[in-house]
Amino acid sequence: MDNIKVGNLICRLRKEHNMTQLQLAEQLHISDKAVSKWERGLGCPDVSLLSELSQIFSVDLEKLLSGDLETNNMVAGNMKNMNFYVCPCCGNLLTSMTDMAISCCGKKLQAMKPQKARENDRLSVEIIENDYFISSEHEMSRAHYIAFVALVTGDSIMLRKQYRL
Repeated sequence: MDNIKVGNLICRLRKEHNMTQLQLAEQLHISDKAVSKWERGLGCPDVSLLSELSQIFSVDLEKLLSGDLETNNMVAGNMKNMNFYVCPCCGNLLTSMTDMAISCCGKKLQAMKPQKARENDRLSVEIIENDYFISSEHEMSRAHYIAFVALVTGDSIMLRKQYRL
C-alpha cells in the first residue's frame, strides 16, 4: 500500500464531496490532524476505519487501498465485449462491459469464458410471432441445464435467466 497514493486519493475524494478535513474527521470520530497526516502521505487510516471511509466516499475498498480510481474507458458501445458472471451460491447473473472486480455472496466472481458449442450441443433459434424460441437436440438431464440465454448483437442484448427445477 502506497501511503502517498492513498493520501492523495482521500484528499481528492474529500474535496469532491465538499468536505473539510474536520468534517471528515468528525464523521470518523477521529482528529482532523489524523486526516491531514493521511493526506500528506505520512500514514494510512487504521484498518477499522477503512470500511467506513469507503462508504462515506462511495468507493470500492480495494480501489481505496490501491490509491487509484481508474476511470472506465468507453468500449465504443460494442455489446459483444460483454462479460457474464454467475454466482455459484445464489445463481445471480451479473454482466459488465469490461473486466471488473465483481462479487456476490461474499465471493469474487470470475468472468465466464465463451465457448463454441459442439455440433450436437448447438441451439436453434426461431422467431415466431415476435418471440424467440430456443431449442436443442441435446438430451437434457439434471446434469445438463442452461442457466441463461443471451442474444448479443453489436448494440443490444436480450437476456433470459432460466430456472432449474
